[in-house]
Amino acid sequence: MSAASLRARLRWLILGVIALVLLPLGVYSLRRTITEVSELSDGRLAQSARTLQTLIGNMGLPALQQHGAESGVVVPITAKAAQELVMHGHTYESEVGFQVFDRDGRPLLVTGNLTDLPPPKAGHAGFKNEQVGEYRWRLFTLPPTPDGVVVRAAERYDSRTDITKALWLEHALPPLIALPVLALLVGWAVRRGLKPLDALASLLSQRKPGSHETLQIDHAPRELEPVLAALNGQFAQLEEALERERRFSADVAHELRTPLASTMINLENAEASRDTQEADVALAGARESLAALARRVEQLLSLARLEASSRADQRVDIDLLAVARSVIEELSPLIADSDVELDVALAQGQLIVRGHEVALAALLRNLLENALRHVPSGGRVQLSIGPEADQAVIDVIDNGEGIPPERRAAVFARFHRESSSRGEGYGLGLSIVQRAAQLHDASIELLDSPYGRGLRVRVCVPLGRG
Repeated sequence: MSAASLRARLRWLILGVIALVLLPLGVYSLRRTITEVSELSDGRLAQSARTLQTLIGNMGLPALQQHGAESGVVVPITAKAAQELVMHGHTYESEVGFQVFDRDGRPLLVTGNLTDLPPPKAGHAGFKNEQVGEYRWRLFTLPPTPDGVVVRAAERYDSRTDITKALWLEHALPPLIALPVLALLVGWAVRRGLKPLDALASLLSQRKPGSHETLQIDHAPRELEPVLAALNGQFAQLEEALERERRFSADVAHELRTPLASTMINLENAEASRDTQEADVALAGARESLAALARRVEQLLSLARLEASSRADQRVDIDLLAVARSVIEELSPLIADSDVELDVALAQGQLIVRGHEVALAALLRNLLENALRHVPSGGRVQLSIGPEADQAVIDVIDNGEGIPPERRAAVFARFHRESSSRGEGYGLGLSIVQRAAQLHDASIELLDSPYGRGLRVRVCVPLGRG
């Protein structure tokens, strides 16, 4: 089953709410009106009986008895249908009537439409329903007068039924006519109210991949402003991620081309050489190129992992000093072959920070590797880690060529290499350091070395709970 459109859902919900409110109110109003009409009719019937009783009292019982004897008892007020007054299709005279009895139950005055109705039982007074022929009557009997005269007025129920039908029609017809009209008007109102969504859908369908334009809708309703802000934020992040991936892919392709080409050349030279010694030299060069390629791929993967690193809520408590010892142990062969003196000054005990162990290890590893690469043989590198206020401070100091202040901001760019660097550097080290620092809300500074020359890299990481 296909999902209903938002317009249809709103239209039917609005109509349903209207019907849910109006229909019970209409039924309640109708019932109340019918009750009031019934009470009004009963009051009119009682008033007619009381009026007739008053007239009879003024006339006097002897005169009434004499008149009744002369007229043959029955007073045929509506005896002939041809003489009935007909208005609006109703014979109102035949729908009402009365009876007057003496104390012995003999009829004194009776309308022709009630001649078949027996006299009331002794002591009965008030309202009563009675079936007379094909009609049902509403009767009202007054208590006997001092002279024993009993007056009874009557009204046919079909006259009341006509009023009830008219009331039903009056209450039901307007909603029956109004609901379709309301459906059309509600549909128009919903379409007009949802025009901003149509405009948003149109903007999204026309938006080109890679576009940096923000979504804007003129006179956008307040409810749509957070949606637009969220979409623009998501588009900005997505475009940034795509641009980062495109740039990263292009950089990877560029950086891997050289070691691959060098490897191929060395292998071809080894195959073409007839001299075993030359072939061994070429194979050794190929191995070095492959090792450089492996190292470059490892750094690229490290950078990629840092780019897609874990969220802040996935950080754990880490002993920064233990991570530093592990990194120093890992780099011991490189340190031994570099002919550089490494001084290590680590604080006592533990130094707990909140973060990701892999990222912190990458930060320390690349700081040390960069320092060793920029220091000439016989140079000096110092690593110190300790607490300072509410931060763990990492200092990596060397006495190499250093970096002029005006070029220090540029060294964080990917694949940027200073001319003073030694060995096979790829310009990724400080990019990895910067990204790792960002993941830990840490600050990183490039300062002058206290040795008079060289560089001092300072990273301040907020302390954890430990």
